[in-house]
Amino acid sequence: MAVERHGAVTLGGKPLTLVGREIKVGDKAPAFTVMGNDWKNVRFEDFGGKPTLISSILSVNTGICDAEIKRFNEEAGKLGEQAQFLTLSADLPCSQSIWCGAAGVKNVKTYADHLDTNFGLAYGTLVKEIRVLSRAIFVIDKNGIVQYVEYVPEIGQHPDYDKALAAIKKLV
Repeated sequence: MAVERHGAVTLGGKPLTLVGREIKVGDKAPAFTVMGNDWKNVRFEDFGGKPTLISSILSVNTGICDAEIKRFNEEAGKLGEQAQFLTLSADLPCSQSIWCGAAGVKNVKTYADHLDTNFGLAYGTLVKEIRVLSRAIFVIDKNGIVQYVEYVPEIGQHPDYDKALAAIKKLV
């Protein structure tokens, strides 16, 4: 049975339940499988060997998520091949692909957790009541150890970009 954390996050001030265990700094990054924009499954192990910033978002088609991905896309471009930036949501892969093309996002890779919410359950970001992912940031070093975590308490708020970016830059 999955761990449930009622009230761990809100949407518009309404308390919601996160499903899955809470990840902490120092944890080994849990394995997960998501779907790429080409509809093929991708495992976390397939990314390996680079510092990684993972942003968990509600949907590419919301204002704050849009701004978040664009901000991380800009920063990822500055770091080049030294790090990788992944954004995961419960959107369909085709929705993510269309959004990325329209927004000109090329430095952040988007992945869909819509099928079985494998990532959401592994990282404790699945919102039980509405089956989407909550807003959270995870920075993982090249050895697969979590170095930074932020579960944004209100889904409709931005993450702390400065702290997340400082964490990934420290690893490159």
